[in-house]
Amino acid sequence: MSQTVADLRVERKPKLSETVVAAIRKQLLAGEVPPGQKLPTEGQLTETFGVSRTVIREALAKLAADGLVEARQGAGVFVSEHISTTFGVLAADMGAKDSVALNVLEVRLAIEIESAGLAAIRRNAAQEAAIQEAFFEFERLLLASQPTGPADLAFHRAIASATNNPFYVEMLDVLGRRAIPCDVTSPWSTELVQSDEYQRGLQREHLVILNAISAGDAEAAREAMRTHLTRSQQRYRERLQARQAYYANSLKAASTE
Repeated sequence: MSQTVADLRVERKPKLSETVVAAIRKQLLAGEVPPGQKLPTEGQLTETFGVSRTVIREALAKLAADGLVEARQGAGVFVSEHISTTFGVLAADMGAKDSVALNVLEVRLAIEIESAGLAAIRRNAAQEAAIQEAFFEFERLLLASQPTGPADLAFHRAIASATNNPFYVEMLDVLGRRAIPCDVTSPWSTELVQSDEYQRGLQREHLVILNAISAGDAEAAREAMRTHLTRSQQRYRERLQARQAYYANSLKAASTE
């Protein structure tokens, strides 16, 4: 029997951790817990929300990934001071949808093309070394078949830092792990983006950016970053189209059974 998309849509109840995240995020937006202030302990949050410690830990991890809070070893979890709470809430509200990756890449195009050009002009020796170290860390992780997302983000963040304008870094910190969809821990991670071929392509593009910055060629750095992010957009459009085609074929097959 044929089924429509509406027939197959299932209402999903929010996870307990999502409810906790929403409640804490609302408090942060309202300024009830100011930047730099420590959050209640896991035990206190467990009692407040009536959930398990596992749920609380999952919620705190999500808030940390969104850049809203940060864990300090031995001290607890604190509201982030280094980013705007408003920006952080905006990033958190974007959700974990495939189409969001394209929106994030569009924002990154607006930010990172110029940051690459400025890094080529303004970087000092230590900042250039940091960019190189992130590049080679990506390579090490790739060879070890480990998630490259942290090194990928570190590469782009090091470039932003080399502009010597802290707002470029702040914007990447707001996007957090959403900025790097190739990481296996990303909401948008798939077999495609985890493949060696896919990540090798990223690394080749990174090398062009690195070489342009090292050469002090601002225009070449801008163009290399534009090419890298534009290709990333195209890769994601192709991925969405492939998923749509697969879904359509699945519906067609089901209707003939």
